[in-house]
Amino acid sequence: MSSSVRATVLYDAPGPRGRRLNTIITVVTTLVALAVLFWVGSVLQENGQLDGDKWTPFIDPQTWTTYLLPGLWGTLKAAVASILLALVMGTLLGLGRISEIRLLRWFCAIIIETFRAIPVLILMIFAYQLFARYQLVPSRQLAFAAVVFGLTMYNGSVIAEILRSGIASLPRGQKEAAIALGLSTRQTTWSILLPQAVAAMLPALIAQMVIALKDSALGYQIGYIEVVRSGIQSASVNRNYLAALAVVAIIMILINFALTALAERIQRQLRAGRARRNIIAKVPEEPDQGLDTKDNVNVDWHDPDYKEVKHPGPSF
Repeated sequence: MSSSVRATVLYDAPGPRGRRLNTIITVVTTLVALAVLFWVGSVLQENGQLDGDKWTPFIDPQTWTTYLLPGLWGTLKAAVASILLALVMGTLLGLGRISEIRLLRWFCAIIIETFRAIPVLILMIFAYQLFARYQLVPSRQLAFAAVVFGLTMYNGSVIAEILRSGIASLPRGQKEAAIALGLSTRQTTWSILLPQAVAAMLPALIAQMVIALKDSALGYQIGYIEVVRSGIQSASVNRNYLAALAVVAIIMILINFALTALAERIQRQLRAGRARRNIIAKVPEEPDQGLDTKDNVNVDWHDPDYKEVKHPGPSF
């Protein structure tokens, strides 16, 4: 079976008419998209949103010190606090979800399923009203506490399920071998299963952190000062909504790009198998190591060119 056939096993390869139709649809779609972009640009130009003076407020340092930087600090503060708390909560709930104690498993499952099902905004509004009604936090920290509570409970529940599924995906022989060596259940979980699950689920965990960072903008609805709210306030003063939202979008893109780059660095560190205190340190890598490893090869035994080698050593 050729590689081209294997690549299209889930759908029928288009024939000449199908390829011609796909080309026509692609060209028409591109032309329509360009026409829509041209129309949008024309409308914005007529309303003066593309004029150069709409961008000049961002050259003024006062715009940054008064609006954007305080909002950016609020976003980062809420995101970092909720991510750290969500990691702790997710780890505890995830481990409780696979506990041998039935009552603990049910309790953790109820918490996970409940807070995963409730929208983050509803959690924030509920926490805001609860904290204000019973004066659980100072009034100046009310919005911040509500935002952190909503993000922590939702993302912590999702992270718990990610860890549980990551541990469940590991081969059963890992746990059986550890128990056979005399390790306790706690030692097996913390020393054998959890590190492997974190390494395997790291992309999903980082994606959840990015979601927590973006969802902090929902705090706008309860009066929390974050970068989106600050950008809109700046736009209200300078009458440059398009420019302000574009600057806010660029800021969020840069933050998420930095977080993704950090995640990729940590993932390479974990795959290299080097236990370092500095997990973001650069891992020495060769561009081509001259051999295939399990990370870049999936052996397809259906391939007619594949030959199984049962005894790679010399025969006697």
